[in-house]
Parts: sequence; C-alpha cells; structure tokens
Amino acid sequence: MLGFSVALQPGVLWYAVLGCVVGTLVGVLPGIGPLAGISILLPVTYGLDATKAIVMLAGIYYGSQYGGSTTSILMRIPGEASSVMTCIDGYAMAQKGRAGAALCIAAVGSFIAGTFGVIMLTLVAPPLANFALRFGPPEYTALLVLGLIFLAYMSSTSLVRTLLMASVGLLLGTIGIDVMTGHFRYSFDIKELGDGIGIVPVAVGLFGLGEILSRASKDATGQVIRPKLRELLPSREEWRQSRMPIARGTVLGFLIGIVPGSAHIISSFLSYAIEKRISKHPEEFGKGAVAGVAGPESANNSASTGAFVPMLALGIPTGPVTAVLIAALMLHGIPAGPTLVNDHPQVFWGFVASMYVGNLVLLALNLPLVGMFVNLLRIRYYYLYPLIIMFCIIGVYEVNNSIIDVWIMLIMGVAGYLLRKFDFDPAPLVLGLVITPTFELSLRQSLVMSSGDWFIFFQRPISATLFACSAILLLLAAYSMISRRDWRAKLAEVDAADKG
Repeated sequence: MLGFSVALQPGVLWYAVLGCVVGTLVGVLPGIGPLAGISILLPVTYGLDATKAIVMLAGIYYGSQYGGSTTSILMRIPGEASSVMTCIDGYAMAQKGRAGAALCIAAVGSFIAGTFGVIMLTLVAPPLANFALRFGPPEYTALLVLGLIFLAYMSSTSLVRTLLMASVGLLLGTIGIDVMTGHFRYSFDIKELGDGIGIVPVAVGLFGLGEILSRASKDATGQVIRPKLRELLPSREEWRQSRMPIARGTVLGFLIGIVPGSAHIISSFLSYAIEKRISKHPEEFGKGAVAGVAGPESANNSASTGAFVPMLALGIPTGPVTAVLIAALMLHGIPAGPTLVNDHPQVFWGFVASMYVGNLVLLALNLPLVGMFVNLLRIRYYYLYPLIIMFCIIGVYEVNNSIIDVWIMLIMGVAGYLLRKFDFDPAPLVLGLVITPTFELSLRQSLVMSSGDWFIFFQRPISATLFACSAILLLLAAYSMISRRDWRAKLAEVDAADKG
C-alpha cells in the first residue's frame, strides 16, 4: 500500500511513463541499448528526488526489453542484445504475414513475465535483505569478490579479460580522498578529483559516447515490414502454442536473473534452446515457430526484473545496468543494500509498485503505437548521433558544473571505443568502479577487526563459504580453458595429418 501510494502520485507516475516511453525508443533504435540509454540520461536525474530518478531509469531498462522485439520482428535487427533470438522466428513470422501476431505474443509474454518478476521481487527481496543484515565486513568483502568472479565466469569474453577490466575499475575507484585516513590519493593536485572519479562521466563516456563512436559507421535503416492494427491479434492456435513457452520462459528468466551476469541475454538463449529441445516439431524453429518468440521474450523480461533482487536486497550489481542504477541511488545519497527496505521504504516500495504500473504502460504502448515507433527507424544516424553527443556533454557538465567531468567523459568515450575494437568488455570496469567504496571499506574494516590477520575471512562460516564458491568458479574456468587448448591442439594435429 505504501508503494502504490508513492507510485500513483502524479509526479512519480509521470516519470514511470516517461521511462517506459524512452526505454521503448532505446530498444527500438538498434545499437543504443538500455545501458547506453540509462548512462546518457543519468545526469538528467540529478535534480530529481531518488524515487523519481530510480523509477525513470528502471523504466528505461525494462522498457528496452519490450522495444527490442519490435526491430527484431519487423527488420531482423536486434534493437537490444537480448532480442537476438527473437530475430530468428519473429522475422520469419513477419515474412509469412504474421508480424502483428508475433508483436502481440512478444508484448503479452513480456507483460506476464514482467508482472511475475515483480511479484517475486516483492516476496523475495525483503527477507533476503533481513538475512543480509547479519553480514559483517568480512561477509560483504567475500560477497563482492564472489559477485565479480561470477560475473567474469558468465561473461561472453574470457575470464582473464573480464577480471582485468574489473581490476582497472577498482584502481580507478581508489582515486580521491582515503575513506579512513582523509588523505588525497592519486588526484594529481586536481581538487575536483577529491571525491573520486564520478560514475556518471565514466558510464556516459564508456557506454554512451563509446557506443556511438563504434556504431557511427553503420547505418541500420532498411526495409521495414509494417503490420496493420487489425492483424495484431494472434489466432487461437498461436495462443495455444505460446502458452507454455511463456510460462517456462517466465520462471527460467527470473531464476537466471538473480544470478550475476548478463542475465537477460543468457536467459533468452537458454529459453530458445529449451523450447527447441522439447518441441514436437523442432524443424519449425527458424521458420516462424511461435514458441521461438514467446519463450525468449518472456525470459529476458523476467530476468530483467529478477536482476533487481540482489541489487535492492544486497546492494550487489548483477550487471552493468544494475551497477549504473546503484550509482543513481548513490548520486542521491541513498545506499543500495539490506538497509534500503527499512531506512528508505518509500524508495524501495515506490520503486517496486511503479514496476506493476510500468508493465501495464508498456503493454499499452507496444501494441497500438508500434507503427509510430517503427518510423523512428527511418532517422539517419548522422542526424541522431550528434544530438545524443550534445546531450551527453551538457548532462555530464550539469551534474557538478565541472569541466573535468566532461574531459573524463571524453577520455572514457575514446577508451570505450578502443576497448570494443580490441574485444574487451567495458562493463566490468564500471562494476569495479561502483563497488570500490563498499569493497575497500569492508576489506579494511575486516583487517582492523582482526589486527591485520587475513584468516578472518576463513574463520567466519558465511565468508569462508563465499570464498570457497569463488575458488570453485576459478577452478572451473581454468579447467575449461585447458580443455579448449587440448581440443585446439588435437584439431591442429588432425589438420596436419590430413594435409600430410
């Protein structure tokens, strides 16, 4: 009741709707994605209160999951990474004249999955937060280490590259005033760096400017299949075929979502694989199977909501998007974690209730207005990108009225472009930067508690268990790397024998 009393206030409701609309646009426009969209608009929230800010940014996140399906189905261009699997059968359905049915199934599946995810978030997050209140500094240190290693283990790039990026983020996070001694560190006598490198310019630079620089040479406009409003309703048989895939994708997505990593992407791939495996007609997949649209779309929306559980209850980012959302809360002086439910109930429950409202708004947006959103695909990027860059610069400057932040954003933009060119994922860098204050403080408090004895982490059952899990993940990653090398060596021997 507290949540709905907050979420239904006209001001909060307006920002929830605005976030959903912007999220849909971000999802529809190929190459931008929710991370770049949230990063670009993060400075805009500086003048808002924490509830409105987090509600709007979260609306962009789960709104992009809806919007990404539009271009996947109508153009076979994934508007968002998690919509890659929807391209396969969604576009095939569109070519058969069932574009409207595919869009409707994707929207309804997303609505059901998103609503289920919010209900589970309502039930799971508060007890998990109460359990986490038992955590002391050693447990928090171990939990953050496990989160980083798990993210690296689940990453699409190599474990070593991901951990390297996270380490760079941790190092950048140490710039500024030492939290325990008050001394300046690594600031090069630049007073503006006393508070450290801001998360806003880094996120906007890496994901906003960096994404634009890497995509600027690509023009994604092309032939668009335009569905008619009267063709939006699927047939009774299509509803029947989509029912169980939506249910399976919803549950699977939420379970994957609470695990650190690119959950919404992993869940859509896994859902598609499961649907194809258990289908009585697997030969239809790739040729317009309804389950190939319903399952992945439900899974990625449910996973997006599930990712908020560890973020709100534990203060642990499960991916770069939740890291930026935690940064948004920190920007407004509110720490994400176990104390959020009790200390800031209006923010927590207002945010949860706004997601119920947001799912209804997105269902209303993504069916009747699909024709309007499709027209955005006709905008050439050489008009769109300069406007986005202008908003990036103005937004970053407005946060602290600091030209240093603008320079940091520009440097990070170039760095983001180079990292993409050399196949490095910049997301762990932001994760490292976001968790550095909590990680450093908990680590140093732990060592103060034990008079410098590192064995304190293995003397406490919870922290010892978490570190053991981290060690197991590293061993599994090492085993997988060795196995891949062995296979490559065997393949090389076979090729050499064939040539001989």
